Amino acid sequence: MTSVSSISMATVGKAAIATIAGLAAYYNDRAIFDENRDMPTYPGQPLVGNLPMLIQYKDKIHDLFLETYHKHDALTITFSVLGVPRQILTLDPQNVEHVLKSNFENYIKGPDFHGAMNDLFGNGIFNANGDEWKYQRKTASHIFNVKNFRDQFTDVFVEQIHYMTDTIWDKAVETQAPVDFHDIMFKFTLDSFILLGFGVHLNALGTTGNVPFAESFDEAQRTTFQRFITPGWSITELLTQLSQPWKTSMNGHLRVVDGFARQVTEQRREQLKNGEVHKDLLSRFMNATNAQGEPLTNDELRDIVLNFVIAGRDTTAQALSWTFYMLMSHPRVEAKLLDEINATITDDTLADSTMLYEKIKDMKYAHAVFYEVLRHYPSVPLNQKFALEDDVLPDGTAIQKGDYILWCPYAQGRVEAIWGADAKQFKPERWINENGELRRESQGKWPAFHGGPRTCLGQHLATLEALVAIIFLIRKYKFSLVPGQDITYQVSLTLPMKNGMKVMVEKR
Repeated sequence: MTSVSSISMATVGKAAIATIAGLAAYYNDRAIFDENRDMPTYPGQPLVGNLPMLIQYKDKIHDLFLETYHKHDALTITFSVLGVPRQILTLDPQNVEHVLKSNFENYIKGPDFHGAMNDLFGNGIFNANGDEWKYQRKTASHIFNVKNFRDQFTDVFVEQIHYMTDTIWDKAVETQAPVDFHDIMFKFTLDSFILLGFGVHLNALGTTGNVPFAESFDEAQRTTFQRFITPGWSITELLTQLSQPWKTSMNGHLRVVDGFARQVTEQRREQLKNGEVHKDLLSRFMNATNAQGEPLTNDELRDIVLNFVIAGRDTTAQALSWTFYMLMSHPRVEAKLLDEINATITDDTLADSTMLYEKIKDMKYAHAVFYEVLRHYPSVPLNQKFALEDDVLPDGTAIQKGDYILWCPYAQGRVEAIWGADAKQFKPERWINENGELRRESQGKWPAFHGGPRTCLGQHLATLEALVAIIFLIRKYKFSLVPGQDITYQVSLTLPMKNGMKVMVEKR
């Protein structure tokens, strides 16, 4: 019996090896059971496809997509990754506009996207589809179109900038100590958007070291992004928690974020009951109803307001950081911008929010600088949608139901076929036409604020906040980079600087 069993086991083993070898020969460049597609394909390894490459480049994923274009000379290419649904990357502006706008109804936040995002974003506007999204969009559109709210935004930004200059930059001038500009911008926008969103003074700018809410907020976002590129992330996270029990888990960070949001919500309910008047986002949504016509629950309020805090705080802080990095690296542009600021903005202008807003609207070069920064360093550098039905993209690419369509604004902004031979140059002048007016690019070519029905509601407010901060800081200070730094991005849902950015500062 023993010898018979041994022979049987040996036979099974040989059959298994032969089967695996046969499968590896058939699926020699893609993940097992993935079919060949009639389109440019990034060749992978037998049975696992592009999984090893994805792991290798997980910290430089946006550069991988740019290299993919240069290596294969293709604006649309497909990846096959074991354990991940079919991914089709397109940098082609007409395809991006098709997904975002022309055939909007066919492309949604898919199940993988929703599952990865749900813990942090809940059913907020970024993660919602269908009627739930339409309701939130309609309600938020009304709120963001209120003129007084625009003035309130400007007042808050100016208040926080004055606090930042008095307590941080003026002191840095006196002490000649290096300051992490990126960290300060995150504290500035966190204070601004927590005040606008919840009506609470968090005082991150006045806090030395980490702010618990901000730290948990950031870590939860990083973990959320890793879920997109990690097959079986739920198991991976569990194993990490078991092997490194001293590290705060995703659930631990979410408890900090949720605790803050719920505490503020309960406190605001009591304040409104007592007749107090508040104009922050939370209070405005408390006076709204959900899609069923009922008052919003604490869970719904948490999801809605945190989604807007994420949108406003992170993207603006990063855009400001990358803006000053580019200005410090391009003195010609900085000098030209300073000339426009000095010719347009006076002390009286800075003291009047309404006048400041009107002046900023007409500052062509300041807008051009900001748009050019977002071309190089888009605040949402990678995005994706899920195809509900078969489709054909404008470039002829056949899409199958269940495919994920990816586009990478970070890579798009560096592609010569889209932006011309000088695509990799920082050149704000490209945004000003022959008549001296701002050039408008299609949302497919420049999806810095997304596009179509889901175009960013706060794009004008985000631009306003960024330009207010740029004008105040450039007018008053001269910043310079501390030598020897590695200025690069951190892979996350947005585009933070991985190592921060140390600067020296002096008064003009």
